[in-house]
Amino acid sequence: MGNFCIAPFLEGYAASAGLIIAIGAQNAFVLKQGILKNHVFITALLCAVLDALLIGLGVGGFESLLAANAILLTCAKWGGAAFLFYYGFRSFRAVFRSVSLELDASRRAPGFQETIVTILALTLLNPHAYLDTVILLGSISAQVPAPERLFFALGAVLASFMWFFTVSYVARFLAPLFRNPLSWKILDFLVGCTMWGIALALLLGNSGCLYECVMTS
Repeated sequence: MGNFCIAPFLEGYAASAGLIIAIGAQNAFVLKQGILKNHVFITALLCAVLDALLIGLGVGGFESLLAANAILLTCAKWGGAAFLFYYGFRSFRAVFRSVSLELDASRRAPGFQETIVTILALTLLNPHAYLDTVILLGSISAQVPAPERLFFALGAVLASFMWFFTVSYVARFLAPLFRNPLSWKILDFLVGCTMWGIALALLLGNSGCLYECVMTS
């Protein structure tokens, strides 16, 4: 592997952090899990590991293969939008339930299997996840000399792990606030808006425009 190269490592860390620190479907779920103190470690770990795998694909050059497969992109677009609409509907429906964290923790907290399935769906059925990790980070890493791309990937992966574990374990300190049913209503409403906003962006082609800009730059 040779000597450690700090410049591409920091570049990868900064690029990944800039993309991941945003209100998205995956981050909204991680935040909610942290507040509920529900399968916090496995939530953070699985999100980070999936991100690491996608980053590895992008830095490894998979973005060129993905760009050439129109059928795969179309399936990801419609499948991801359908799941996000469904998840958003569940969040909007929860707005009308008069419950708090303390009174309804057993009903609101997803079980272990549901947690795993939801994370897999929010990551692998969400084209934005591919756009950020495979396409954008892959395109940025292509500008880095081949021998240094491993350090770029390591920096990007570190940023992902730090983000998910920080959000998961810091969110639990917000639990007292969410004993008030109004706080849950606000969070559920924001999560629903986020999910539907991302789904509409996918169907209206906004992510496709961004994708074309990235690939032609």
